[in-house]
Amino acid sequence: MKFIVNLVRHSVGLLFIFSGFVKLVDPLGFSYKLKEYFSEAVFDLPFLLPYTLIMAILVVIFEILVGIALIIGFKINLTRWLLLLMILFFTFLTFYSAYFNKVTDCGCFGDAIPLTPWQSFSKDIILLVLILVIFMNPGRIRPFTSVDSHKWILSVSLILCLYITYDALTHLPMIDFRPYHIGANIKKGMEIPDDAKEAVHEYKWTFKVDGKEKVFTTKGEYPDVDGAFKEVNTELLQQGYQPPIHDFSLEKKGKNFTDEYLNADKVMLICTYNIDLSNKKPWREIDKMAKSARKKGYKVAAITASSTERQNELKENYDLEFPFYFTDETAIKTIVRSNPGVLILKNAVIEQKVHWNDLDLIEL
Repeated sequence: MKFIVNLVRHSVGLLFIFSGFVKLVDPLGFSYKLKEYFSEAVFDLPFLLPYTLIMAILVVIFEILVGIALIIGFKINLTRWLLLLMILFFTFLTFYSAYFNKVTDCGCFGDAIPLTPWQSFSKDIILLVLILVIFMNPGRIRPFTSVDSHKWILSVSLILCLYITYDALTHLPMIDFRPYHIGANIKKGMEIPDDAKEAVHEYKWTFKVDGKEKVFTTKGEYPDVDGAFKEVNTELLQQGYQPPIHDFSLEKKGKNFTDEYLNADKVMLICTYNIDLSNKKPWREIDKMAKSARKKGYKVAAITASSTERQNELKENYDLEFPFYFTDETAIKTIVRSNPGVLILKNAVIEQKVHWNDLDLIEL
């Protein structure tokens, strides 16, 4: 039994460390996930939205430190209670997301291992069982290292976590798990295989028949009903294949310019999901770089989810000569964790991607 408890202890500890680390290298990504939970559509807690980044950082660092504490055997009575409370909270969140279909990816492992809501809930149930084994057998757990070293190990771990977080926020994540990583081909990432599984929907049609409302269910075809149509509701029964990149586009005045830029040999793409929230410091340097890029044969453009009015205001304030196109805000946030950020594409392949702090690293 002692062997089993300690095997479970180290497995759970390593899982907590891994889960925390893949989110720690991308704290902005986890903060976006928290915003989903706090949005009106889920828990409706708008007063928490301004604090999502700091909350994301604190939760992730806490997750890592608890995992380390479990492995080294630091104050096991405190650690086992923290573990139990954390997994109960996470299990509630994942059950809520799965049952009410509110958040399609809990973000448990960041972008490294996407999980469906029910997969996330199943994972937490298994973890709950394992943590209960630890919780009910504290006497079988002995410190892995000397007690005197515990505070040093946790202190050094905290410092490393803070450094990784700072580096990710002032530059870009040291490991990029997203489909827009350097070397990714955007065109190929958007392709759908011929044998791809299609989504299955169920359609519930409401008709008024003989003065009473009746519901008829079909797979999409219009029902042959002798009555007055009222409404139709669609329910997704089975998710179809979704390509890794499915929301990338450049649009302007109702026209789509995506192919024009993805088919170009050399492209500089400036990304700013929200102009009002973008850092204003780098725009003059971006303008100089854009002029240099155009001289070297690059097609230069900016993508944003901000209004045309805000685009024109920014162009006027900094004498920007490159065109702006509309792109979905979530897509831009996924492309680069910097506002603004810069991409260099060659034949639709991402060759360079930098934070606005690192514009000097761009090579044309």
